[in-house]
Amino acid sequence: MKFLDQAKVYIRSGDGGAGSVSFRREKYIEFGGPDGGDGGRGGDVWVEAVQGLNTLIDYRYQQHFKAKTGVHGMGRNRTGAKGEDAILKVPVGTQIYEEDNETLICDLTEIGQRFRLASGGNGGFGNQHFKSSTNQAPRRANPGLPGEEAWIWLRLKLIADAGLVGLPNAGKSTFLATVTAAKPKVADYPFTTLHPNLGVVRIDAREFVMADIPGLIEGAHAGVGIGDRFLGHVERTRVLLHLVSAREEDPAAVYNTIRGELAAYGHGLTDKAEIVALSQVDLLDEEARAEKQAALAEACGRKPLLLSSATGEGVQDVLRALMKIIQDARTDEEDAEAVDDRWQR
Repeated sequence: MKFLDQAKVYIRSGDGGAGSVSFRREKYIEFGGPDGGDGGRGGDVWVEAVQGLNTLIDYRYQQHFKAKTGVHGMGRNRTGAKGEDAILKVPVGTQIYEEDNETLICDLTEIGQRFRLASGGNGGFGNQHFKSSTNQAPRRANPGLPGEEAWIWLRLKLIADAGLVGLPNAGKSTFLATVTAAKPKVADYPFTTLHPNLGVVRIDAREFVMADIPGLIEGAHAGVGIGDRFLGHVERTRVLLHLVSAREEDPAAVYNTIRGELAAYGHGLTDKAEIVALSQVDLLDEEARAEKQAALAEACGRKPLLLSSATGEGVQDVLRALMKIIQDARTDEEDAEAVDDRWQR
């Protein structure tokens, strides 16, 4: 399945049904009076977060979504049926923006969450509403109100607990494939990863979700390489795992480059908890390890972990460090929710 994280679609809610002009016609009833029913309400346009989706690829092939028109009113005071709704089914983590792609309409972060994007038009009144003492046989009815229409943007931001960042070929995809059942493409050339990948990590009988995004290079915020468009997929994470390859001549400069791109992107990425690891250390001898670890420690302000996905060295230590931060964040969220519940009571 191809990965698509942004799509522009057209939506239109249904028009209301027209009211009916009708009169009661029965044997032995000479003046039955008006009995035209009201028109039905037009269908609404909804967006709903569903389980089992992780891409917006469906919206590449269909960009127009229109709800049905309400059924017209009928005689014998029969009101028309409501028009059928149009429902856009999207992955959890999808944000809806107005046509300017900047004004947020809603953010769907839970399965089953729904939001009405466009309301259907009201149905028109039948002629029974216009009866009066001076006009007992009205021959007029209202048409239904028109529906709403708009162009909107769907933007997917994956929901994960931990995110992997680093230069291309820093070992991010290899690490994800080692610790999860995900099968990202792994090869010895830059930009092997062209779209985000998700995997579930299990450590000490607990689980968390990890996201791997395409590598960043200097100038990514200005569109160099693949750019920074995929950084949105780590905005919701609780912690970032920053991998710096041991093959780099100057690991400190590499670390500062990635931090600079995160700062240029913004959205609070530089404020997130960060774990720094020197990856692919199986390629170095002990002296080179110590030298590059010290240089990286000076750049990031703390001692980085040593990691080798090929040999398994340091993998468990990294996962436990990630799990601790994630578990602390989960506990804080649960405590905050408990406080809110007490206040609401």
